[in-house]
Amino acid sequence: MTTATFAKGLEGIVASETEMSYIDGEQGVLEYVGISIGDLAKHSTFEETVFLLWNKRLPSKSELAHFEEELQKRYELPSGMEQRICSLPKTAEPMHVIRTMVSALAMHDPSPNDNDVESARAKALNILGYAPTIVAYFDRYRRGLELVHPDKSLTFSENFLYMLNGEKPTPAMAKAFDLCMITHADHGLNNSTFAARVIISTLSDVYSAITGAVGSLRGPLHGGANEGVMKMLNEIDSVADVENYVTQKLAKKDRIMGFGHRVYKAKDPRATDLQKLAKQLAEDTGKADLYAKSHKIEEIMEREVASKGIYPNVDFYSATTYHCIGLELDLFTPMFALSRIAGWSGHIIEQLSDNRLFRPKAQYVGPHDAPYTPMSER
Repeated sequence: MTTATFAKGLEGIVASETEMSYIDGEQGVLEYVGISIGDLAKHSTFEETVFLLWNKRLPSKSELAHFEEELQKRYELPSGMEQRICSLPKTAEPMHVIRTMVSALAMHDPSPNDNDVESARAKALNILGYAPTIVAYFDRYRRGLELVHPDKSLTFSENFLYMLNGEKPTPAMAKAFDLCMITHADHGLNNSTFAARVIISTLSDVYSAITGAVGSLRGPLHGGANEGVMKMLNEIDSVADVENYVTQKLAKKDRIMGFGHRVYKAKDPRATDLQKLAKQLAEDTGKADLYAKSHKIEEIMEREVASKGIYPNVDFYSATTYHCIGLELDLFTPMFALSRIAGWSGHIIEQLSDNRLFRPKAQYVGPHDAPYTPMSER
C-alpha cells in the first residue's frame, strides 16, 4: 500500500496556484499581482486594490469610476435585512453577526446558487458592499444609537466610518482605515482563504464560501491577534512599565501579541506603512502614549528576539490604528473580515475558473483487526 506524504496542518504543502498575492517570508516581501504592498499603500485605494485582485491588473480611470459606482450602489441593504439585524441579541459577538448575516444575504438573491465566474463576481461585489453596513448597523443598534444610513457619495472607507460614528471621518482617519483595508485584503493561502476555496470547489455558492471563511477568521489563531495586541497595551500602564512587562513575559516564554508570523521571518511589510499612520493618528487623537508603548515594545523585541526571526506583524500597529479611529475592541477582527472579503472573493473566482474538488487524504493511525465485543460482554 502506498503511503501518502503527511504534513501536519498542511505545512509546506502547495494546494493551489494563484496570481493574486506573492509572499517571500524570508525577505519580508508581499506583492499583489506583482505590485509591492508598499507601493499600493502609498498610491492606491481599497477599491482599486480590489479591482486589481479580481482582474489581475490595475483599472483605467473610467473602469475604476465604474467599479466604485457599482460598489456604492450596494451600500444599502436588501429589504428586511435592517430589521433582521435589529432583532438580534445586543450581546451577540460581531463576528457571529457577520457570519450569520452574510449567510442570510443568499436568501435575498434570486439566483443564489449561480457560480459561473461572472455570477460569482456580482455576488462578491454584493457581499463587499453590504458587509460594512451590516457591521455599522449592528454596532449602533447594540449601543442604543440611531442607525446612520449609507452615503453613496463616499468611498468604502469613508462611508463605513461615517455609518459607524455618525460623522464623516477626518482625512487622516479615512486614509488610515483605507490602508488597513488594503494591507489585509489578501495573503496567500491562509486558513480562511483555503476554507473559501475548499467550499467553492464543491460548486457550492459564494455566500456559503464567504460564510465559511468568516467562521475560519473568527478563530483566535487566525484573525484575533489584533484584539490581543490591544488587550496587552491596556495592561501596560505607561511607557516606563513596558521594559518590565515584556522581559517578564519573555522570561516565562509567554507570547508577545503582534509579533511573529507563520510565514514572515523578517518584519511584516504590511506593518511598515501601518506604523507610520498609527503614529500620526495617535498624535492627532491625543493617544500618543499608546503609540509610544507600542514603539517601546518593538525596540525591546528587536533587541531580544529579532535574531530568531520574530518581528512585528500586521496586527501590531493595526490595533493602535483601529483604537484611535474609535472602534470597539470586538470590532477589530470584523475589520479584518471586511477587508479579506476582497481576497476570499478573488480566490473563489480563481477556483471557479479552473476548478478541482479538494479531497485530501487522512493518514489512519488507529488499530487494525480490532474484535467486536458483544454488548453482554462489555
